[in-house]
Amino acid sequence: MEENYKSLKIKQKSPDSRVFYLFIDRPSRGNSLSRDFFTEFPAALSSLDQNPEAGVIILSGVGNHFCTGIDLQLLNSLSQETRAADTGRTGEKLRREIKFLQRAVTAIEECRKPVIAAVHGACLGGGVDIITACDVRYSTENAFFSVKEVDLAITADLGSLQRLPGIVGFGNAMELALTARRFSGLEAKDLGLVTRVFSTKEALEKGVAEIAEGIAAKSPLAVTGTKRVLIQSRDLRLDQGLDYVATWNSGVLLSDDLTEAISAQHQKRKPLYAKL
Repeated sequence: MEENYKSLKIKQKSPDSRVFYLFIDRPSRGNSLSRDFFTEFPAALSSLDQNPEAGVIILSGVGNHFCTGIDLQLLNSLSQETRAADTGRTGEKLRREIKFLQRAVTAIEECRKPVIAAVHGACLGGGVDIITACDVRYSTENAFFSVKEVDLAITADLGSLQRLPGIVGFGNAMELALTARRFSGLEAKDLGLVTRVFSTKEALEKGVAEIAEGIAAKSPLAVTGTKRVLIQSRDLRLDQGLDYVATWNSGVLLSDDLTEAISAQHQKRKPLYAKL
């Protein structure tokens, strides 16, 4: 990838791999989220989404932490820059700014390719917002998490309060968000926030890479469809979700991927799918 970002880095570790790495790259600031991040992150995801070489995206952080939350300088600038002559205009401008920040996180769900979070070190505040939008989450045992916003006199507004209850349950989400307490990767596994924990960062990187390569080897139409149907069905009644997947499959089920999958099963070989 040739794009130059101030807050991110994209890497393909092997030219033959369909797994791409998207790193939050502000290690000197604990990978806190700057204004640049909120502009660059959706652009980077869109670039990977449109890249036929990319099948799966692993989201991680450079340095000692995944993400220590939103940069306090950005919070301060929002407070100063949105002030207007009257409270109505101040509120309207602030709402637009919050929606802008929200769109960067929601871009994870809008990306067709699966996004896997690999968490080490701190995952605080905005970091939790980000991973709750990811499709799968893994961490090290000693990673630590906090829905931190109440400690900054903020109601979390980038997605944690909307997505976290569906992942860990309403009661657990309420307790974590009200207390802002720190919890470990092991507790995150018990809560269901992460699917699996690894003993070290090196083990995390190796394990998540193997999982991602396995997903990337599957039918891209099936993988894309599975992500989209699950996300859409999350907020639908059962009959609506079934209707949605019937409509989806009526458009893509009869594909070359299906023919290749059946042929590979009969021939006892690994299927080879065209890029998407």
